[in-house]
Amino acid sequence: MSSPKVKAAFSPHVVVLPIESITPQKEISAEVRKNIAYKRIFASLQHIGLIEPLVVFPRGPSDYLLLDGHVRLDILKEIGATEVRVIFATDDEAYTYNKRVNHAPAVAEYFMIMKVLSSGVSEERIAQVLNLDVAAIRQKRNMLDGICPEVVEILRNSDVTAGAFAILKKMKPIRQIEAADYMHTTGTFTILFAKALLEMTRPEFLLEVPSKRKIEATSTAAQAMLEEETDSLMRDLKTVESSYGTDMLTLSISCGYIERLLANSRVERHLDKRHSDILTELRSLLSEVKPEKAKALAS
Repeated sequence: MSSPKVKAAFSPHVVVLPIESITPQKEISAEVRKNIAYKRIFASLQHIGLIEPLVVFPRGPSDYLLLDGHVRLDILKEIGATEVRVIFATDDEAYTYNKRVNHAPAVAEYFMIMKVLSSGVSEERIAQVLNLDVAAIRQKRNMLDGICPEVVEILRNSDVTAGAFAILKKMKPIRQIEAADYMHTTGTFTILFAKALLEMTRPEFLLEVPSKRKIEATSTAAQAMLEEETDSLMRDLKTVESSYGTDMLTLSISCGYIERLLANSRVERHLDKRHSDILTELRSLLSEVKPEKAKALAS
C-alpha cells in the first residue's frame, strides 16, 4: 500500500506584500524592544536587510495573518519599510513555527564569525550587524586560540562561556581534555568551576607553573571553590527531590484537565482564534508530558 503524500505546510514561492496588509497576532512590548536580541535583529535589518521571509496565512484579499516574524515586522515598521517578503502558509496554525528556539552555543558563534571573516567581511562590519563592540568580536575570534581540537569537540554544544575557555587555555592539552570531560559529564560550565579545576591541576599540566608559595596559597582557595560548587549542586538536588512527587502529581492532574479541555472542539477553536499563544503553550506542555495525547489532539 502506497503511503499518503505529505501536504506542504507553505508555498515555496516568496512574494512581496504591503506591510499594512499583514495583521500580527500580538503586540511587541516596550520591554521586548529593550532586550539584546531585539537590538541585534534591528541592527541586522538596518545593515543587511531581511534574510528570512515572514510567514503569513492569506485570509482574504489584502488580509494576511502573521504566523512567524513578529519582531521583524515590528522593526520593519519602525524603520519605515512599506513592503516585505513573505511566504504563504497553507494553514493558520502557528504551532510549528519556532516551536523550539535554541541559542547558538559559544563554539557555534565562533565558527560562524570565523567563516564570515574568512569571506572578507571586516570586524567592524560584523560588530555593526550584531550590535556589538569591535572588542567583543575580537574576543570571540580569539576564543579558541590555544584550545585543543578535542576540547572544542567535547564542548561544541555546551553552554560554556568565553571566560571558561580563557581558563582552560592555561592548561596543557591533556589536562584541557580532562577538564572538558569533567565539565561535560557534570553539566557544569561555570567560570567558578573552571577556576576550581585549574587550581587543582598539578603544576606539570600547567602552561605556566606558579611559584611554590602561590601553589600553597591557592590550594585552600581551590578546595573552597570546589566545596562551594558541590554544596550548590547538592542543594539544587535536594530541592528537586523534596518537591518532585508533589510536582509530578500536580502536573499529571493539570495535564489531564488540559486534555479534556482541548478535546472540546469549541474550546479549542475559541483558543485558536482568540488566544493562539496560550493554545500553543498548552499543546507544547502536552507534547512534553503526554506526547501520544498531544498527537491525538493535534490530528
